[in-house]
Amino acid sequence: MKVVLAQPRGFCAGVERAIAIVERALELYGPPVYVRHEIVHNRHVVEDLRRKGAKFVSEIDEVPDGAITIFSAHGVSQKVEDAARDRKLPVIDATCPLVAKVHKEGQKYEREGREVVLIGHEGHPEVEGTRGRIDGGVHLVSTAEDVANLNVGDPSKLAYVTQTTLSVDDTRDVIQALQRRFPEIVGPDVRDICYATQNRQHAIRQLAAEVDLILVIGSRNSSNSNRLREIGEEENVPTYLIDDASCIDPGWLVGVEAVGITAGASAPEILIQELVERLRALAEVKVETLDGVDERVHFKMPAALAQH
Repeated sequence: MKVVLAQPRGFCAGVERAIAIVERALELYGPPVYVRHEIVHNRHVVEDLRRKGAKFVSEIDEVPDGAITIFSAHGVSQKVEDAARDRKLPVIDATCPLVAKVHKEGQKYEREGREVVLIGHEGHPEVEGTRGRIDGGVHLVSTAEDVANLNVGDPSKLAYVTQTTLSVDDTRDVIQALQRRFPEIVGPDVRDICYATQNRQHAIRQLAAEVDLILVIGSRNSSNSNRLREIGEEENVPTYLIDDASCIDPGWLVGVEAVGITAGASAPEILIQELVERLRALAEVKVETLDGVDERVHFKMPAALAQH
């Protein structure tokens, strides 16, 4: 059986930075450090950091007085930041720089007197954070159909921003629907879309052309991992989203000559290697990696950690 690895796959620069921030804080200050929400959407990453001394909480009021507090890669609302400041908690912000850029763009549009439309998924932590960074709130749309139901004050003073875990392909239909209904709407350049999301989605489409079955490593609550599974299915290849190698059903492999493997942006490479070894235990395999984008993006650590 041939095993084909997508390129790129797994960790993006924002996830690498967020995990490094927690690990560095544990080194500098000792455990425990408190993280609001999961630092990234991957159970294995969260459990590993928990073993090292990180404590994950739902809200700031669960953090003891004076404890090191870390905001997750998804970003937080102004209300959450203010609550931490009011308690004088020492905060380290692990918000992905690309998410922070969306916050700044939304705030800029709001200062220009525009109503802001956010393209994203209800309930996602990044969406909650972005909503809470723009005074006056935002209009949330997830699909082109949602655009027809938008009720805005001044159609000539509109702008849109997008959740970073959506790709150019994911948002194209919604943006076109917005532009048809509101011809004067403005928004960011497509180059502002998260590079990692776009690259991984392009890679799985390439992968689908080469294999009979696709396995996507990622957590159920990971937006970008779920989207990878959907794209595999859109390409008419049976595609399964799994936490790790233990989730494989050998029945999936019956009659399969080529298996493709990819991983969401918050899944570590070790899970991919363990999956390959699990497949080796089930069949004789030959592993190859598709040609693809070699990502060299790197985000700096927060100044408070970098100077130590």
